[in-house]
Amino acid sequence: MNIKEIRIGTRGSQLALYQAEKVKEEIEKKFHDIKAKLIIIHSKGDKILDVALSKIGDKGLFTKELEVALINNEIDIAVHSLKDLPTSLPTGLKLGGVLKRGEVRDAVVSNKGIKFNDITEKMIVATSSLRRKAQLLKFNPKFNIIDIRGNVNTRLRKMEDGYCDVMIMAAAGLQRVNLDKYISEIIEPDKILPAVSQGAIAIETRSKDVNVDEVMQAVNDEMTFKITNAERVFLRKLEGGCQIPIACYSEVEKDNLTLYGFMSYIDGTEIIEHKIKGKIETADKTASELADFFIKRGSALLLEKIRKSNKD
Repeated sequence: MNIKEIRIGTRGSQLALYQAEKVKEEIEKKFHDIKAKLIIIHSKGDKILDVALSKIGDKGLFTKELEVALINNEIDIAVHSLKDLPTSLPTGLKLGGVLKRGEVRDAVVSNKGIKFNDITEKMIVATSSLRRKAQLLKFNPKFNIIDIRGNVNTRLRKMEDGYCDVMIMAAAGLQRVNLDKYISEIIEPDKILPAVSQGAIAIETRSKDVNVDEVMQAVNDEMTFKITNAERVFLRKLEGGCQIPIACYSEVEKDNLTLYGFMSYIDGTEIIEHKIKGKIETADKTASELADFFIKRGSALLLEKIRKSNKD
C-alpha cells in the first residue's frame, strides 16, 4: 500500500477528539506501518452557541469545514458523529466507513438522580434537539422544555449552575467521555425514538482515494454500515435533517430487521409513526418502504410547516 500517513480531520471537542482517537487506534492496529495524526478544525456549529440549531440551519452545520479541508487535500479523512453527517454529501466525497455502533438510545441526564417518569411540569428540561422536544411533548404537552447549546462539558456545567433540572442527551456521547455517572436512566425507544444513525462514528473520505479505501475496508464495521445506511435512506427520502422531528430506530434479530419511524410537528402533535419488518440483506428497500408510508401520510406538508415555523 502506497500510504504511510493518514491525516484525520476532527472537531476540537472532547467527544470529537475521542471519536477521532478511536479511528486512529483502529487504523494503527490494523496497519502497523501507517501513522495517523489528528488535525483539529472548528465547525460553524462549534462557533455559534447562542442560537438554537433549528434557527441557523442544519445542513452541514458540524461537518462543512471538515469537508472543505477534505476536498482541498488538507486532510485524508474526516471523522464525525454519523447523525451529524448530511445524507447527501458534496461531490467527490463519500461515507468511507463506520466503526461498530455504540449505545443508540437517548438518556436522562441529571445530577439529582431524576429519571424519566420523575420529570414533572415544574421542572426545566433542556435539549438541543427538536426530535427529543417533540417526543417529550407527545408524552406530556405541559413539559417545560428549553434549548441548550455547547459541548457535553458545557451543558453539564450549565445544569450544575441551575440552568435546568434535567437534560435529554445521546447516551453514547456521555459514555465515550467517561461522564456516564450523570446518566440517571437510558430511555427506551418506546418513549423517545433515537436519531437516525445515533451512536455511530462516521469516516468521510474522498470518492476516488484508492489507498484510503483499502484502509477503510479494514476498519469499517459492515453491520453498522448496513443498518445505519438504511436509517439514512429513510431520512434522505423524507428530505429531513437533524433539526426536524424525525427519528428512526433499528432492531436486529439474527437476519431480521425491524425499522421504527417517527415524525411530528415541533410540539409533538400531527404525528406520523410506523414500523416495518424486513431482512437485513434488503435493509435499504425496507427503509424506503417505511419512508413511502410517511409520504403517503403527508410528510411533505408537515415538513413544510416545520421549516416555516423554524424561520419565524
